[in-house]
Amino acid sequence: MGLNIIVLVKQVPDTQNITQEAMKPDGTVNRDALPAIFNPEDLHALEEAIKIKETLGGMVTVITMGPPKAVEVLKESMYRGSDDVILLSDKKFAGADTLATSYALKCAVQTVGEFDLVLCGGQAIDGDTGQVGPQLSEKLNINQLTSICDIREVTESEIIGFRATEQGYEKVKSGFPALLTVSSEANEPRSPSAKKVMAYKNIQCSEQQAYDESYLDNKCARDAMIVKQWNIDSIGADPEKCGLSGSWTQVKKIENVVLAASEAKQIENSDEGISSLIKELTQEHIIG
Repeated sequence: MGLNIIVLVKQVPDTQNITQEAMKPDGTVNRDALPAIFNPEDLHALEEAIKIKETLGGMVTVITMGPPKAVEVLKESMYRGSDDVILLSDKKFAGADTLATSYALKCAVQTVGEFDLVLCGGQAIDGDTGQVGPQLSEKLNINQLTSICDIREVTESEIIGFRATEQGYEKVKSGFPALLTVSSEANEPRSPSAKKVMAYKNIQCSEQQAYDESYLDNKCARDAMIVKQWNIDSIGADPEKCGLSGSWTQVKKIENVVLAASEAKQIENSDEGISSLIKELTQEHIIG
């Protein structure tokens, strides 16, 4: 029988290439000014979903919310082994904070239908809030297992794993349905399959914005090389709860932080120089 698994992924700005144009005057991210990449922790969530499918069977559906160019992370998901992909795209979703984002994702997950597991990364590198997963589980009224670093056992009725805490690790267990946030410790994501890259590299977004029942046929969608694309009407979402209108978080002020070099000290490359450095650091209570 297998499990129906939904994986939530995000295309994010590459925060290692921040420029002065990274933020807009209204406090939102200027995503066009930065290179876009697959959110790293979401890759670990996708890998866990594929591993579960390989063990128990089932289906992995990947959802992302973003502009049409976010189709690239969906293609990457198919290269790695997902069965179906959905692009949640609408101008009315723009400017969403975590509250509005989790609401839109809740509507999308419910539109997909019955599921056993929802997997996502612990946090996205463009916001680092770690809020969307827990907020989504609350809106879906399902169990949540956060910061999962090791999925130890999965059956067709429950999942057992370990989560990282400040004090160490906790063993956790849940029946289905459940939501898991997966950390980078959990696994090493597989590389894209060359065969799948050749098969799906030409997949594009659909011009059709409205939800179409014919696109539920996975094979038809792939044969047409078109990704399912849902808008706000497709998922039955309330526009007032989406995008900026549904966002309670407001950025009041933005400051550019300039890292200035502090006083530098040359250390002689010798045993005496290293000993002197260790002694000084100990006296300053920096080490020891």
